[in-house]
Amino acid sequence: MKRLLALWILFFIVSCSKKDDHAHTFYYWKTNLRLDREEKKVLDQSSVPYLYTRFFDVDKINGRFQPVAVITKDPSFQTEKQIVPTVFITNQTLFNISPGEIRFLAERIYQLIQKKTKEYHLKTANEIQIDCDWTAGTRNDYFKFLKELKKISGKEVTCTLRLHQVKDKKQTGIPPVEKVYLMCYSTSSPLEKSDKNSILDVGVLKSYLSKIEDYPIKKIEVALPIYSWGIVTNHLEKHRLINALSKNDLNNPDFKKITENEAEILKDGFYFGNYLNKGFRIKVEEISPEQLEDVILFLQKKIPHFNIIYYQLDSKFVLDRQF
Repeated sequence: MKRLLALWILFFIVSCSKKDDHAHTFYYWKTNLRLDREEKKVLDQSSVPYLYTRFFDVDKINGRFQPVAVITKDPSFQTEKQIVPTVFITNQTLFNISPGEIRFLAERIYQLIQKKTKEYHLKTANEIQIDCDWTAGTRNDYFKFLKELKKISGKEVTCTLRLHQVKDKKQTGIPPVEKVYLMCYSTSSPLEKSDKNSILDVGVLKSYLSKIEDYPIKKIEVALPIYSWGIVTNHLEKHRLINALSKNDLNNPDFKKITENEAEILKDGFYFGNYLNKGFRIKVEEISPEQLEDVILFLQKKIPHFNIIYYQLDSKFVLDRQF
């Protein structure tokens, strides 16, 4: 009897700690839409019928709303996935915005989405996703904008949800949408001196999302990071980023390894398309499968069901990674 009970307990523990299979797809965040062989392969193998594609950013420049880095399209960008147009709006765009400007902004954003959809013959879904790091000071106007965009477009309007917007939901408010996309990355700034991984520190994420099960919006999809970068520190302790570096890039005879993911440059020269001086340091931040599994196991205890959207679709980040 004791042996049978022990087996049941073991079965229960294993069952509770097992990572469920979650359907997945990707964000596409490059300005020129194109797919190489590896990108097309992993996209075709993904199980969610959508590709979340950034169309443009919106910023306020000299007091005027401006689209920034609007997409272009290469003939290689061919997919059976439905495209979900995604637009990033800077928080400063929403400062001191009038009701008329909110309506104008929603109209212009939808018009530009329609124009690019038609121009590039894109098969779009019945959804528009807005990405904005809104704050307590801009929340009311941002929420009005989301409602206005829904009314103008007739589409389902969804939005991203950052970790601090979950933790501080009383201050930042609950957006007027039926579905949100939880961004499980950018847990700190890469430009601050820290020993933490700024892309994803699992301990920080768990702290911010400790009460995610109480979030009023129940339809939550999960965005997970697969990108990497190198943080370069100069002699004045100033930092800048070089995209898509990995630990293997530190295996260079002109570098002195400090740790597994950090090195000091021994010789002035061009590295990764940048001129870097002797004495500069490079710290690589990338995300392991174990970190992602830890996050998924944590979230599936709190969110009944979710799909995963990996950020982002790029052969540099998807090569040799199991999804």
